[in-house]
Amino acid sequence: MQFEARTIILKDGRTCTLRPAHPDDAAVLIEYMTRTAGETEFTLRYPDEVNYTEEQEREILGSILNDPGQIMMVGIVDGKLAGNCSVSGIGNKRKIRHRSSLAITLYREYWGLGIGTAMIHYLTELAEKIGYGQIDLEVVADNTRAQALYRKCGFEESGRRTRALKFDDGTYHDEILMTKLLAK
Repeated sequence: MQFEARTIILKDGRTCTLRPAHPDDAAVLIEYMTRTAGETEFTLRYPDEVNYTEEQEREILGSILNDPGQIMMVGIVDGKLAGNCSVSGIGNKRKIRHRSSLAITLYREYWGLGIGTAMIHYLTELAEKIGYGQIDLEVVADNTRAQALYRKCGFEESGRRTRALKFDDGTYHDEILMTKLLAK
């Protein structure tokens, strides 16, 4: 989905531009996925699992940009990618087409500056314009920092998936399911 860029002021006084991800962002986003997967254990992939080619990523980004039911947003600070956030529909069946799913990741150096909150609020506005009635997400139960962000943005715990993730060290981790109801 194409949408208007929005500029926000960060807690440290710098500005951040929230804008649609474009196919030209492919190389930067591949590097970003690889690096953020190594910065925290709470992403769904390990760095070695990021195996998109630049051409494949360009196609994915172009498809999302032209799909009125999907949103991929990037945050740019000082000309550099700080993070991204996305919302996409759960499915096209009538019983579930009111639902969407959110994913967000930021480079660690940009945590705590207000980017995540601004992205989620803007994505919520856009999801409502699309016609979604709710946004769902999953968060690792040990990731209390992210849970606090989601609660601040209006998400409530709606369930738990036991042993949803198995880390490379052999440990299992639960996921907490969270939902934000929208105006519809």
